Amino acid sequence: MTAYFLGVDTGATKSHALVADEAGRALGLAAGGPGNPMSIGYEAFAGLLADLTHQAVTAAGINKDQIVGAGFGIGGYDWPSQRADALVAIDAIGLQAQVDIVNDAVIGLLAGTAAGWGVGVVAGTSCNAWGLDRQLRRGRMTGFSWLGEAAGGHELVLKALQAVAHEWTRRGPATRLSQALAEYAGVKDVEALLTGLTLDTLEVGPEAAPVVFRVAAEGDLVAEELIRWAGRELASMAIGVIRQLNFEAETFEVVLAGSFFKGSPVLADVMRQTIHVVAPGARFVRLDVPPVVGGVVLGMKLAGLDTAAVRAALVKSTEGLLRQHLIF
Repeated sequence: MTAYFLGVDTGATKSHALVADEAGRALGLAAGGPGNPMSIGYEAFAGLLADLTHQAVTAAGINKDQIVGAGFGIGGYDWPSQRADALVAIDAIGLQAQVDIVNDAVIGLLAGTAAGWGVGVVAGTSCNAWGLDRQLRRGRMTGFSWLGEAAGGHELVLKALQAVAHEWTRRGPATRLSQALAEYAGVKDVEALLTGLTLDTLEVGPEAAPVVFRVAAEGDLVAEELIRWAGRELASMAIGVIRQLNFEAETFEVVLAGSFFKGSPVLADVMRQTIHVVAPGARFVRLDVPPVVGGVVLGMKLAGLDTAAVRAALVKSTEGLLRQHLIF
């Protein structure tokens, strides 16, 4: 009897589910909206999981009772105390499978490396970093930017807005970010931008990150430094995980996952240079398949499958589904 596996990836802006068989054939996928339970609440989270799973198993042409292993990568899942609430939400799906829950950075790592261990850095709306060693011992960040771990879209845009305010108040140098962000916000000038921000009548969120990348690519020195700052911050997070797992003298992969890394090659270059000072054996992999692939890998590991033998087939068949559906 064929065994089937489910992977689920829920993040700050979008969520995915993928069903595959034991040979690594991706059979059904689904996409949904934001899935960080700390933001949307566990009731909405449970509904999202049920909907994604139903869509994916229906597309695969199977029944959910045929799934034997399921891996869930959850954005915002950072502490053991969150496990009980997450399991209640997952139990509502009605799976009969073995289940594991990890932070979404972990499934990004599993999707991007054949070795099954290393460091995963995810950066999109926000950011995080986790790692696994050969014994699957975990290294991690807190997952909360206000504790000093910050270099995703939210934090980059905040730093850019600070640079705009610094120019306007003569605290900092001139930057084309001022006009670019005013135009993005749809206001007539920088003063109108700052007025709206300070009076809470205007919001410029992480969706404006591409503006910062564009202005940097045009040669603006302030924007360029912000991209380098983000690279150093993301590298620092990875270095923390490297030290926790004693990877300094190892040869291992650092998987870069998330839309943020599409913004500029400078980001990865700065990360590479900074990390190599501490861990010269680090090799960098840009994740080019959905992280949800790693959720399926996690589900397979629960069932004792040799994931190294089927991962390549899983990646290739998932890419085929993506070309058909164009939903990721």
